[in-house]
Amino acid sequence: MKKKKYVNSGTVTLLSFAVESECTFLDYIKGGTQINFTVAIDFTASNGNPSQSTSLHYMSPYQLNAYALALTAVGEIIQHYDSDKMFPALGFGAKLPPDGRVSHEFPLNGNQENPSCCGIDGILEAYHRSLRTVQLYGPTNFAPVVTHVARNAAAVQDGSQYSVLLIITDGVISDMAQTKEAIVNAAKLPMSIIIIGVGQAEFDAMVELDGDDVRISSRGKLAERDIVQFVPFRDYVDRTGNHVLSMARLARDVLAEIPDQLVSYMKAQGIRPRPPPAAPEPSPPQSPARTPPASPLHTHI
Repeated sequence: MKKKKYVNSGTVTLLSFAVESECTFLDYIKGGTQINFTVAIDFTASNGNPSQSTSLHYMSPYQLNAYALALTAVGEIIQHYDSDKMFPALGFGAKLPPDGRVSHEFPLNGNQENPSCCGIDGILEAYHRSLRTVQLYGPTNFAPVVTHVARNAAAVQDGSQYSVLLIITDGVISDMAQTKEAIVNAAKLPMSIIIIGVGQAEFDAMVELDGDDVRISSRGKLAERDIVQFVPFRDYVDRTGNHVLSMARLARDVLAEIPDQLVSYMKAQGIRPRPPPAAPEPSPPQSPARTPPASPLHTHI
């Protein structure tokens, strides 16, 4: 500016530009996207005999075991994003009656045609029933349940549905290569995977599947998105006995990545949120004598 002939220090010419609105998780939920929640539970023998108190599957009359606590903590949050509250529940790593066949993808309710349970309580009931009828065995294979949910996710890819698979396991995975391949294939589908590790085992393989540091790959092919979130249950056991607070932390941490994962899928596919449904027309006012009492549920909301 001290120089009399100074004009400027250069110019920048914008050849083109666009303004785009950033869509959020809530925009998709408001537009009607449903979260399809599926749970898969580890029934391998390394969990210990369910009739003994040292077992991770021990059914105490006084408190929930680690599997039931983890399922309840996550399920009670995510169920509100699914309108019909019907959740497929699978088990893996057990011998099934009557012939002792080992299965890594069996319905907890015993219904091969429809493995869905009604609400979180329905899953817990089917889980407890399975513990009394199957024999814990092995090995620990994840690929079948990942592929099961991926098949359902592949059937609807228009943005109206998004699948979340919760795997609760105690141990070292046996089919790492197959599971990595299944996850890489699932990464291009509308789905996410949550893995909760219970017990004191080493979970190094789960950290690898999580892919936060190094994106998971299989046969030289990188996963398109990071869709796995892993947490060890032991990090959330409150020594003071305050299960409510510690399970709230668990649910917050395992579900923290789901919104971004859903949005990343929608953006990659070029899917915009649908407009929220129009509010219903208000009904004409009724006389005071005929007005029903307020619903406790609606009052709570």
